[in-house]
Amino acid sequence: MADSARSLDDTAQDGGRPGRFAGMGPFMLVWSGQAISLVGNSVLRFAFVFETWSATGRATALTTLSLCALLPQVLLSPLAGAFVDRVKRRTALQVADGGGLLIVALLSVLHFTGGLHTWEVYAAVMLLGSAAAFQFPALGASVPLLVDKAQLQRANSLLASAKSTADVGGPALGGLLVAFSGLGFILVADLVSFALALVAIRVVRMRGDTGPASKPAGGPRKKLTAEAMEGMRFLFRYPSLRDLMLAFCVVNLVMVFGFAAVQPMVLARSGGETAALASVNTAIGVGGVAGGLLMAAWSGPRNRARGMLLGIIGMCLSAQVAMALVGGVVGWCAAILVGAALMPMINGVMQAIVQTKVPQEWHGRVFGAVMFLSQLSVPLATAVSGPLADEVFEPQAAAGTGIFVVLGPLVGDGPGSGMAAMLLIAGLCGIAVGVLSMTRRTVREIDTLLPDVSDGSPEDTGSEATDIDATAIGATDSSGRPGDPEGPENPDHPDHPENPGRKEFVEG
Repeated sequence: MADSARSLDDTAQDGGRPGRFAGMGPFMLVWSGQAISLVGNSVLRFAFVFETWSATGRATALTTLSLCALLPQVLLSPLAGAFVDRVKRRTALQVADGGGLLIVALLSVLHFTGGLHTWEVYAAVMLLGSAAAFQFPALGASVPLLVDKAQLQRANSLLASAKSTADVGGPALGGLLVAFSGLGFILVADLVSFALALVAIRVVRMRGDTGPASKPAGGPRKKLTAEAMEGMRFLFRYPSLRDLMLAFCVVNLVMVFGFAAVQPMVLARSGGETAALASVNTAIGVGGVAGGLLMAAWSGPRNRARGMLLGIIGMCLSAQVAMALVGGVVGWCAAILVGAALMPMINGVMQAIVQTKVPQEWHGRVFGAVMFLSQLSVPLATAVSGPLADEVFEPQAAAGTGIFVVLGPLVGDGPGSGMAAMLLIAGLCGIAVGVLSMTRRTVREIDTLLPDVSDGSPEDTGSEATDIDATAIGATDSSGRPGDPEGPENPDHPDHPENPGRKEFVEG
């Protein structure tokens, strides 16, 4: 199987020139396994939602189920990232998928020997969320070992399209399987999906996957919690990475805040038509899949940061501003499909930037920090959007008071108008963040100001790639990196030795 993957690399040549997907055979095997596993997980999640609703009949129970899946994944991401940097990448991927397989196996035993209780489902969902916390940093750190640097954006976009496929196909398939086969068959199918993902990981060779040194230079290994915090400090150490990540996190916050109002807005404005909501949800999934595939064929923008920011602006314009202003199912589907199609490009470029600007031995910790920062906004935005819609925006829209003196002519005053205003405001805020970030040289010119790290590959020979002294990052914040105008090598920077106001900063 591994040989056949390598043969794809060899035959992807045309006249001595590499093909568009040359060198991606090993990645495609891992991607296929992960895509099947994601679909299996999505089907199982749908089955759990159905079982929980059947047992309780309460919306609060479903909200609690969602939090049980999300919170462990968010809170454990930094620790999971630190663990990923302590082991081989193959081992980290096996921990993520193997952990999921063991949990589903235990659920299967419980189901076939006496049935699952609601509390057991909650506990299992929390454990599955904990296993998923390892998946994002492990995949983010493994992709550079499977493809060349020029293929990173393609590979990341294909991963995004796999997730979109699972999000749209999983519930549809889950509905059929729940109706015709039951939970037992779904559990077995998910076990098989995890097994296929593990097989794909085992047969693929990851170049340079030698694992970390047994002990860091200069002393014993730090505690896992201390190493987890290093990923956060790394992101905020370099102004270019810091500003890019802050923009990404703020946009994610406003996007989640706005998207939380999409489904109730569609139901309110369509008179409760479930077909309208199903059409909008399908458009999101189709857009995500199409965007990922188009990005894989295109390979992404040359100026990555600028392309990502333009993508953010376009996504906010279509999936939020246009979504709030247009009327009817066709308009909603068209607007949100365009926004969903841009999302794989945004995420793919963001991950490629981290993969090329951060040394390989730091990928786990940094991706763990990225996951934590970007997903922390999800429960926060979700928690506040509902009360704001019910208690503030919808009443003001109906009465034409407050901000609806201005927004009323744009969004109307009928049911759902308040939530449309929330979506509109969120979109305008996201556009503002994108435009403001575009004016920041540290973000706009990150590829010039912060050269790629050297991974020893031929394409780095003779380039401006630079190595980072990783040990210095964990000890002090006084060593600079070339090309960063706000770095410590700048005499005006507070950390420069010649600056009389220099601040000493030693990490604990």
